[in-house]
Amino acid sequence: MMKNERKNLKRSQLLSFAITLIVIVAVNVIGSFVYTRFDLTSEKRYTLSDTSKEILRNLDDYVYFRIYLEGEFPAGFKKLRKETKEMLDEFRAYSKYIDYDFINPSESNDAAERSETYKLLYQSGLNPTELSIQTKEGAQQIVIWPCALVSYQEKELPLDLLDTQLGKSSQEALNNSARNLEYKFISAIKDLSQRKKPNIAFIEGHGELNENEVYDITRSLQKKYSVKRITIDEQITALNGRTETADSSIKIGSNYEAIIIAKPTKPFSEKDKFIIDQYIMRGGKVLWLIDPVFATMDSLQAAESTMGNSLNINLDDMFFKYGLKLNKDLLLDYNSAAIALRTGQMGGQAQIEYFRWYYFPLLNAASDNNIVKNINPVKADFVSSIEPVISDSDVQKIPLLKTSDYTKVSAAPVFISLSMLRQAPDQRMFSQKGHNVAYLLKGTFESLYANRMTAGIMESEEIGFKTSSEPTSMIVIADGDIIRNQFHIPKGYPLPLGFDQYTQITYGNKDFIENAVSYLVDGEGLIGIRSRELKIRLLDVNKVNANPIMWQMINVILPSALMILLGFILAVIRKRKYSK
Repeated sequence: MMKNERKNLKRSQLLSFAITLIVIVAVNVIGSFVYTRFDLTSEKRYTLSDTSKEILRNLDDYVYFRIYLEGEFPAGFKKLRKETKEMLDEFRAYSKYIDYDFINPSESNDAAERSETYKLLYQSGLNPTELSIQTKEGAQQIVIWPCALVSYQEKELPLDLLDTQLGKSSQEALNNSARNLEYKFISAIKDLSQRKKPNIAFIEGHGELNENEVYDITRSLQKKYSVKRITIDEQITALNGRTETADSSIKIGSNYEAIIIAKPTKPFSEKDKFIIDQYIMRGGKVLWLIDPVFATMDSLQAAESTMGNSLNINLDDMFFKYGLKLNKDLLLDYNSAAIALRTGQMGGQAQIEYFRWYYFPLLNAASDNNIVKNINPVKADFVSSIEPVISDSDVQKIPLLKTSDYTKVSAAPVFISLSMLRQAPDQRMFSQKGHNVAYLLKGTFESLYANRMTAGIMESEEIGFKTSSEPTSMIVIADGDIIRNQFHIPKGYPLPLGFDQYTQITYGNKDFIENAVSYLVDGEGLIGIRSRELKIRLLDVNKVNANPIMWQMINVILPSALMILLGFILAVIRKRKYSK
């Protein structure tokens, strides 16, 4: 009887083993034909967006990542390194053309060799981060390169993996950096692998900012787009090209994926407005940077005061038709950037002091739209307010930037004087809530010239007049200087957009403009990746330092003890079961 039971038990065990083996083999065979992955994390950190998957699957050659985040550094950067590796491994699951290496640029013990390596990385467009860490010997300065070089065929692109934000802690910066890895890597792959760069154009001919004033943003945009400067000059083919088809009909299509109109100061003719309007009707995208009130700091160089006057560039009816009203006012904000003023001289050296200049508001996100998500405050320069208007068109009006809740509105004409700097700041003056100064409009727009054209124009095949647009989008900003870079004093060369040479602060202007153009050209797919939420779960440094032995025991000894205890319990249960 006992012998038969043992045979049955043995047969049952062999059968279970055989079934398990068959299931494992079957799963592996099916898995070789049907690809799937299961993401059990709460924030879906291992789930790529559909846009990312499509870009990866369309790769036809190797993309090589050289990641310089390697070596001995604080826990937060180790977490960022881990997140970077996991992201690239996830990319590999969708494309065999992804390859990477982690490199320690500080590995050499030879100072001269390290210096030469750092120099080469600088020349490649990478920037290090210096940290002060506490060791047994005391405070020590270390150099970390949270950067990458991405190569595809003959092209190479530098990437900064660390995102810093004004007023954010280092932990929040690392959290943002990890969240943006997918966006940065996929953007780099797309930029390097695309066969033809999309065309965008800066419009000239109406007193817009010149090449030098938009030099830095132009250079940045040229990495992704073919950037031109064009004059419309009332030419019907300036924005929409015409080609004759095989059946002798005329095909009309946009010459540019997007156009940028940066701070015009002269009126637009009706013909130029008509050409821009019809460009929009055919799905064209526009980034408008408009000054409703003309005021500049240049006027305050020779005198202590100036006037801010309404600027008529003949676009008010156009914006109103599309759904916005740009108000003829200037916004003063208690939360503003500083300006440097010479207050005296000592020992032959000019004495410089910094004063809060209320006409330079620091703008923050007015919504959770991805264009303005997780960027530094944007520095404005004599900005006006915008308000949406009620219209019958199917257009969404999404606010992007706004002033703080300590705002003052001055209607034009505005008396602007440096004398306010000598007065003690009075927060009670700034009693109004934040005002919106930038909007994203998207949907189907009605032409400004609908029901205004003659029958000849409406029926002309050459003109191809349209009364309503294809689904499209535009961004309207009531400040032309947001896109303008400063110039180095005294050497005069252009500085990075958003960098203030007086306070040495970098604002979010460049990120905002790049995001805006990316949204207009590429749509929501690519920039939508920036909405990804990841949490880097770092230990509380203060608690760890207060009782390091306890936390070491919890993290090292306790898991091992639990496994040993579990094994002992299972052994006792098994012994009791089979002893019967």
